[in-house]
This record gives sequence, structure tokens and C-alpha cells, in this order.
Amino acid sequence: MSIIQLARVPEIVQGAGALETLGQTLTGRIAAGSAVLLVADPGLKDAGFIDSASASLAAAGFRVVAFTDVKSDPTMAQVDAATDLARQERASAVVAIGGGSAMDVGKTIAGIAGGSQGAAHYGLCANPFPASRLYSVCIPTTSGTGSEATRTAVLADAQHTKVWLWGDELKPALIVLDPVLTVGLPAALTAATGIDALVHALEASTNANAHAANDLYCHVAIRLVVKHLVRAVETPRDLEARGGLQWAATLGGISIDNCGTAIAHNIGHALASLRPVHHGRAVGLALRATLAWNAEHDTDGRYAAIAALMGEPRDAARLAPAFERLLRASGVKISLAGEGHDHITPADLAAQMARPENEAMRRSNKRAVADADLLTFATAVLSGR
Repeated sequence: MSIIQLARVPEIVQGAGALETLGQTLTGRIAAGSAVLLVADPGLKDAGFIDSASASLAAAGFRVVAFTDVKSDPTMAQVDAATDLARQERASAVVAIGGGSAMDVGKTIAGIAGGSQGAAHYGLCANPFPASRLYSVCIPTTSGTGSEATRTAVLADAQHTKVWLWGDELKPALIVLDPVLTVGLPAALTAATGIDALVHALEASTNANAHAANDLYCHVAIRLVVKHLVRAVETPRDLEARGGLQWAATLGGISIDNCGTAIAHNIGHALASLRPVHHGRAVGLALRATLAWNAEHDTDGRYAAIAALMGEPRDAARLAPAFERLLRASGVKISLAGEGHDHITPADLAAQMARPENEAMRRSNKRAVADADLLTFATAVLSGR
């Protein structure tokens, strides 16, 4: 009998208006009157979310220090600048509001501020994190990355190479889920992030590391996406649908924190390194290209079980068509043609998929992926077939 592990799950507060009670929530969890570093996507200023969070924290007696120099695909230089600010201000907590980028930045600051080194010192587990860490809060404004629930962060180094940081020190102490924060998310991003959550849960439940205990999170996440995604796209102010997707994203994050991903994420990361494709769309197209192939070897019935979760008979062969119907119904664009990067060939993508930084996701796929399979998958993704 193999040994399995379920990682720590952060405390979770969920509900419409949860952002406005942030200060009250943190009272008693961190020192009264202490400084809080608020890390946020700059675009959230116009939506009023930064002001709401600041006002709530200030009303509870905390001193707020804002850092909004957060960009998509965050860099170690950005993290180091924010970490220096946290050290100078003697912050006791970091609150990160935004998508995966802002949350990765906030999580990293909280994990490294207790030491004297920059983010690069901890890349690829080269060195242990400091023994002390700041209280860390993640407040997602999208419903897909699951970064709020994971012990990983991805940052670009000085050479623009994406570097993984990993450790329980990065995992937040608290997740705040407020569906109101996702209402303004455009339909295309709602669809892409929702598909991202589904792919997380599906891969975590079917890869070589999958186990029944983690299915508790995976299967609920899948049900939630199937139930709420199209509704959220078509009726963006539906807070029940938005809240359902938030739970799906967080549960999907817990799922991959326990069991990781597989070949669809290998392809998704490789594709995004060659052309600017949203991560959720990229892994959705990658799952579309690989799902039927993987489900052919459903030796333990895991793909059949997910087909049933998607409203189909308990038959692995029904899963790929069901996923494609959801992908299209949610409005995810299948074809990559005409987006300015048609010069990228299947051989280019296959070579990127074979790179060392993507190897772990390839190896975690339960069905062995040969080099010839990489080219087949790359062709399917790029051609939209």
C-alpha cells in the first residue's frame, strides 16, 4: 500500500462583501496596529478594490503600505523591490489581491521577507526559506489559477527564464473569496480561467500521483465548473455562479498542490513560452488535444468517473467530447490561426515541451508520453484539429 499525503489547506473565508470585512477578519490574527503590505494588480485601482481593502484595514487600526508594481508574468526584481519595502516598514502581513501574478508576488514576499536574500536565492529549491514568515493573505480576482491555495510561485529571473519556487512557506495562511471581485471579468477571461480550474482538477485526479483522498477536492471542483461556467459567462453578475467558480478554482488549486498536473500543463506552459496565449486557454486546448488519447488507457476508471461528473454515462470514451462541448459552449476560441504567430511550427512546440523545465509535468502523466507523441499533440494544438 502506497503512502499518500494531503497538504495543509489554508483558512478560507468566502462570501459577497468579504473584502469589506478584511480588517475585521485580520483582527486578532496579526498584531494590532501593525503594518500590512497590500500587493495588488494596478488595474484594480479603478475598480475600487484597492481603496476598499485599504479602508477596511485602516478602520481596523492597521497601517497600510501599498505596492502595485505588479505585472503579468512577474519578475524577481519586482518581488525584491516589494520585499525591501516590507522589511523597511516592518510589515507583519502581506495581503495580495489580483490574479495569479499578484498572488505569486505576495506569497513570495511573505515567505522571504524574514530573511535577507532576494527571490533568486530560493529559486528551484536551491536554499531553504527563512524560519520566520509574514502572515499571508490571498484574495483572488479571477477564478482559475488556484494560486491562492498552492505552495508554489513562478517568477521570471534576470534572463527572463521562468523559475519555480516551492515550499509550504509560500502557502497563504488565509484565503478570502469574494465573488463580487470577479463580476467585472470579461467573458473570454471568465471562460479561460474557469477552464483552467477544470483542467487542474481533472489532471490532478487522473495523473500518476492521483489518489482517492485528493479526489474529494478534484471531483467537487469539476462539478462546480460544469454547473457554473456557462452561467457565469452568459450572466456575469450572477453571484451564485461567480461564487461557484471561485470555489472550483480554490479546490482545483488544492488538487494540484497535492497531486500536480500532467501533459496538458506541459503543453500549456510550452505554448505560452512561445506565444502570448492565456494560460487557461492554452491548457484547455492542450487537454482537448490529449484527453481522448489518455482516456484510451483508463485502467483504473478515473476518466470514466469524470465523464459521469460531466453528466455523461460512466464511460471514458464519452469524456473528451463532453469536455470539448463545454470548451466551445463557454466561448473559448479553439483555433490559434491568424493571431500573429503562425510561424511557430509543431516541431518548435514539441521541442519546447521536451525542455527540462517541463519534464516533471510530462513524467507525471500516467500514460507514458513518447517523443513522437509530443509532435502529434503539438500538431493538434496548433492546427485546432
